[in-house]
Amino acid sequence: MTSDRSPRRHVGPLGLAAAVPAIMVLAGAPASAQIDISGDWDSQVHEDQPHRGPGAELGDYTGLSINAAAQQKATVWDASVLSLPERMAQPHPPQYFMRGPGPNMRVTKRIHPVTGELVAFTLEGPFGRDDRIIWMDGRPHPPEDAEHLWTGFSTGEIVGNQLVVTTTHMKYGVLQRNGVPASYKAVMVEHFVRHDDLLVSTTIIDDPIYLEEPFIRTQQWERSSNVNPDQRWIFEIVEENPGHVLGDVPHWPLGVRQDGFARSHGIPYEATLGGAATLYPEYQDALERLMRETPVPRPEGR
Repeated sequence: MTSDRSPRRHVGPLGLAAAVPAIMVLAGAPASAQIDISGDWDSQVHEDQPHRGPGAELGDYTGLSINAAAQQKATVWDASVLSLPERMAQPHPPQYFMRGPGPNMRVTKRIHPVTGELVAFTLEGPFGRDDRIIWMDGRPHPPEDAEHLWTGFSTGEIVGNQLVVTTTHMKYGVLQRNGVPASYKAVMVEHFVRHDDLLVSTTIIDDPIYLEEPFIRTQQWERSSNVNPDQRWIFEIVEENPGHVLGDVPHWPLGVRQDGFARSHGIPYEATLGGAATLYPEYQDALERLMRETPVPRPEGR
């Protein structure tokens, strides 16, 4: 794991200021190395559908390389916190932008009006219309102490048959919608690969605060002329809890045991807590031991 927030890119002896414009890279590259992700894309939510549709259950941290700090933060999270006025208009952060219940999205090329060079891609249509810009003109990332945004700061480059996007300066966010956190120090690298009308994104998040190892997942889209970005997410802040005490933040108490997910699925509680060790095949031995030594609660309602 690394805490280096600078983007990984190839820099010549003259530095970033002398970087070759992206449109020249595209024009001079062989056909196999050219990639254009622009167009309207229909999200294919067939991977981890329960997590991306209804949302992950409270206490379900399986498949996540989170550490003890992230486990504690997620355990005390209460969904009622989203009813606070300052949270009602909160969009999905970049760490979760491409996941969610979709999103269907429109990717548009920004072309320099004089030179015709590719300046950026825009990704439009996620929850909260927190549209992203992927800069393709070789500009450097801001300094460490620059403002962090809901969109973060993204730069892209063509590497072989991939568009590789590096995002820094993201606000404190989530990895999934049950309180699993992602810190403002996280760096996200996305690999976009297009196969005709199919688009695959592999996301790698490196977070020195909450992750034991880089967290990797994938998303897919299919190009379609019948898809428009969702326009419904026009947020309005209202008073949902008239009796709410000013300054009170909904939460579960420290030390609470969120074992509802383990009980409902009949698996050992320890196996639901995540962590890098649980991602490897060797964990099967530990899981079998837990099944032998720890009585597994029967699924609720059975």
